[in-house]
Amino acid sequence: MKNGRRIFVAGTGKSGIAAAKMVLQSGGEVVLYNSDPETDDLEVMSDFSPKDDIEFIKGKLYKSQIMGVSLAVVSPGIPLSAEFIGVLDKEQIPVIGELELAYQASKGRLCAVTGTNGKTTTTALIGEILKTYYKDVHVAGNIGEPFSAEALSTSDDSVSVVEVSSFMLETIMDFHPRVSAILNITPDHLDRHGTMENYIRCKEAITMNQTEDDYVVLNYDDPILREFGEKKELKPKVIWFCSGERPKKGEYLYLENDGIFLNDQKTVTELVDVHELKLLGKHNYENVMAAAAVGLKMGVPITDVVRALKDFKAVEHRIEFVRERSGVRYYNDSKGTNPDAAIQALRAMPGPVLLIGGGYDKHAEYDDWVKEFNGKVKYLILLGETRDKIADCCKKYGFSDIMYADDMDEAVKACASYADEGDYVLLSPACASWDMFKSYEERGEIFKDCVNKL
Repeated sequence: MKNGRRIFVAGTGKSGIAAAKMVLQSGGEVVLYNSDPETDDLEVMSDFSPKDDIEFIKGKLYKSQIMGVSLAVVSPGIPLSAEFIGVLDKEQIPVIGELELAYQASKGRLCAVTGTNGKTTTTALIGEILKTYYKDVHVAGNIGEPFSAEALSTSDDSVSVVEVSSFMLETIMDFHPRVSAILNITPDHLDRHGTMENYIRCKEAITMNQTEDDYVVLNYDDPILREFGEKKELKPKVIWFCSGERPKKGEYLYLENDGIFLNDQKTVTELVDVHELKLLGKHNYENVMAAAAVGLKMGVPITDVVRALKDFKAVEHRIEFVRERSGVRYYNDSKGTNPDAAIQALRAMPGPVLLIGGGYDKHAEYDDWVKEFNGKVKYLILLGETRDKIADCCKKYGFSDIMYADDMDEAVKACASYADEGDYVLLSPACASWDMFKSYEERGEIFKDCVNKL
């Protein structure tokens, strides 16, 4: 990025603030924008120094406000259909995302992870694998700090792993990971992408700039990804992982009985017994296989990969153990923001479950999730915007042990009242958090606080 460039940054959340700070650190000027006219100016500007060359504008965007702007950076939470994007297009200002901005400023080698579910666990595990072998490792993206908060601190010796969402992949141009991974693709974010085809296209775009010298790790059990990986026009070399049917050719990792194995078409090597892992559930064993594949293709020796797999603990808000009280175990899966993720969490529970669900409506269907309840869920406690929709779906399948709660405290207390020794209380909402909470992290923290106050 050339010094003195005037850059428009849309969004005042974590990604937008990080992008703006990166532009300023690179010697550029920032026009920071939020379309909400009620945005608190003082709160936004508190993230910056009075000396920073930054202007904040809000509400409707006008041509006169973007004079001299040479590039626009859009935060991933903002759809490209937003009204102000039309103003930028009319003035022929190029629009990129925060991920692309960070990538263009970063150095070293990069791997990236996407998929509907499992991204955070897999990305965190890859980070731990890389740290066993490399000195300068950066873990960024959806998992915590935006990549733009890390990019300028990378060097030629750095290795980075980035968790990327479909929103981020909508606006890439040159983004080019050495190793990419697509874990799975199931319906999600259709309120944003409109169709499943658009959502799939965004996920698969992670390979857009990869070459024959690169690798993509794909789930052989996922029919969409199997078809994608077998396309002749796909340039990177495919590394499969699977827990069911195995590929007829190519390198792959697979789950058999209680072991995770690597088949490189020359030898078969057992990496780890699943009982040596600190993670619960088959879906997590799939995450382990994907992370191991990425780590190996990033040059980490197999002994170091195995050591990291055995040491790794579950990430916060993803089937996270909170406490045991009166023989009842409480788990926080606030990151289960769609039905497929919630199915995996429910399957990971070894006993009867009191389930807390519901939240912001992303136009998902809940049938497959509800079908899992029979013989597993004792009571369903529903919160938020989708509770009537989920309750109606439950009744369609004959499940009627449903309670409503107005807030998380009420939901947790209801679970504690009805749970018996040996039961599991699980927060796995199958919905986003935005109707009642700022984020899934806040929802999870409030759940844990309520549980610990019992």
